[in-house]
Amino acid sequence: MNKGQINISTENIFPIIKKFLYSDHEIFLRELISNATDATLKLKHLFSIGEAKGTYGSPIIEIKIDKENKTLHIIDQGIGMTEEEVNKYINEVAFSGAEEFLKKYEDKIEDTGIIGHFGLGFYSAFMVADKVEIITKSYKENAPAVHWTCDGSPEFTIEKADKKERGTEIILHISEEDKEFLDEGRINELLLKYNRFMPIPIKHGTREEIKTDDNGKEEKIIVDNIINNPNPAWTKKPSELTEQDYKDFYHELYPTQFDEPLFHIHLNVDYPFHLTGILYFPKLTTNLDNQQNKIQLYQNQVFVTDNVEGIVPDFLRLLRGVIDSPDIPLNVSRSYLQSDAAVKKISGHITKKVADKLNKLFKDNREDFEKKWNDIKLIIEYGMLTEDKFYKKAQEFALYPTVDNKYFTFSELKEQTKELQTDKDGNLVLLYASDKDQQHTFIENAKNKGYQVLLLDTPIIPHLLQKLEMENEKVKFARVDADSIDNLIKKEIERTSILSKEEQEKLEKIIKENVPEEQYSVQLEALDTDTMPFLITRPEFMRRYKEMSMTGGMPGLNDLPDSFNLVVNTNHPLMEKILKAKKNKEKYIQQALDLAKLSQNILTGKELTGFIKRSFDLM
Repeated sequence: MNKGQINISTENIFPIIKKFLYSDHEIFLRELISNATDATLKLKHLFSIGEAKGTYGSPIIEIKIDKENKTLHIIDQGIGMTEEEVNKYINEVAFSGAEEFLKKYEDKIEDTGIIGHFGLGFYSAFMVADKVEIITKSYKENAPAVHWTCDGSPEFTIEKADKKERGTEIILHISEEDKEFLDEGRINELLLKYNRFMPIPIKHGTREEIKTDDNGKEEKIIVDNIINNPNPAWTKKPSELTEQDYKDFYHELYPTQFDEPLFHIHLNVDYPFHLTGILYFPKLTTNLDNQQNKIQLYQNQVFVTDNVEGIVPDFLRLLRGVIDSPDIPLNVSRSYLQSDAAVKKISGHITKKVADKLNKLFKDNREDFEKKWNDIKLIIEYGMLTEDKFYKKAQEFALYPTVDNKYFTFSELKEQTKELQTDKDGNLVLLYASDKDQQHTFIENAKNKGYQVLLLDTPIIPHLLQKLEMENEKVKFARVDADSIDNLIKKEIERTSILSKEEQEKLEKIIKENVPEEQYSVQLEALDTDTMPFLITRPEFMRRYKEMSMTGGMPGLNDLPDSFNLVVNTNHPLMEKILKAKKNKEKYIQQALDLAKLSQNILTGKELTGFIKRSFDLM
């Protein structure tokens, strides 16, 4: 037996590892299985170049729990280690065996899938174990097996072992405070979380299966319980997959998700960085907070995180799927991303790939794209608002639907409306509604005049309209209830009131006496006779800025008091009735005002109760 001291710079290294090296103790299992995967992939490569003798076989990684002895075992059938290699790779903390292997065979290797880069993963075992043993035998002929033991201090023992087969067994003597890792369910949970798509089969226990022989007789058999899929869809070429394969993989990623994805984007990049993955466009709900962080980030099929901030632009975090890249820089826990040029390039490429896919879908089958628009519009509008490069590409496929379910691109929309909806200053005025039911009266009025009314109803529309106006000179957006239609378009038209000038002055005085001036700015307009007697409008700039304030922009504006315009239609028959009435004048005005409020959905509480009572009284 040999004894020695681990080559480290301080005796306090193990307490540091135990408390601070990894953000979460459960990471230890991922790290040890990653090491076992590396050992197996190294062996596979050596066989492929003729440097290993014998047969590669079908190696697996096995996880076993021994509750009686309070130990957890991670067993592989990989490359194994000699005593010299144990001294080099285990007893010199932070020396990376994977790094050295890649350097040694860099002229013969393209993509081995080897994971490790830091050499500290093995020591994560001491976060949960009082003692760790390694029993290992190298693939090299005549190399004796080795048994290494360490109790969490810098001292270790190393001696010969009687292991006959190549590979490595790590034995963790689980500490009392971490005994949760001796529970089969907990280990299975971690294996599914971190190792579900590892490239080497992982066995955890056994399970029963029903086997049917040639005569149709069924019998129960015990088989290895392989918990992972070593060949997930994103590791294959798109030509190897069918639409059903993509859907099946979506449900493999999200087994509790019962909806079908709208479409997918398969990422496969070799230069200037390595990146694979599949992104899915889901049907979105209105709760955006619950939609984010559904993309899973992997490094060579090892789960890293589902918080992909920095790798994926914010607007694409509403998507689902997988991104896998060995080029993403990670810290030793593989839990946090570092900001550098590689990350920005990856983020930019994903944005471009998504934009190109959307453009292709639009051009290949516009009708189908229009049917899906309401399910994907929020993602696209968010992208246009936050990513300038995406905004430019989106001009080709972003749609602007009307209240009548017609769909236009921005250039088509301008062409459709340029004659009728251009004001006297040459500005194109694009009318829109945010709620078809609430703004129905105003929509119908605009349509009766031949105007096109868009339906723009996502929470971020006020912000996007600001950007569109800034990017497009001589284009203005106005919500259909921001003012009377004729004022919004500001056409040079002759509008004649049926009331004389004196009658209009008298009417204005009566109405102002009965309408709170602190809430309403009264303006008389000669509108069509079939237009409502009173219209309540809200200036576009004030309403839009207050909405922007509520969704994260223009801070402070939401605290400003609401101000409304009360547009009085002097051509409505009610105005003559108000002027001639000897009684109920105030009731008529209040009734017309409440009806205008009702059309804007702002008549509530005590005012609504009063309106109902007054309606019966007038009847």
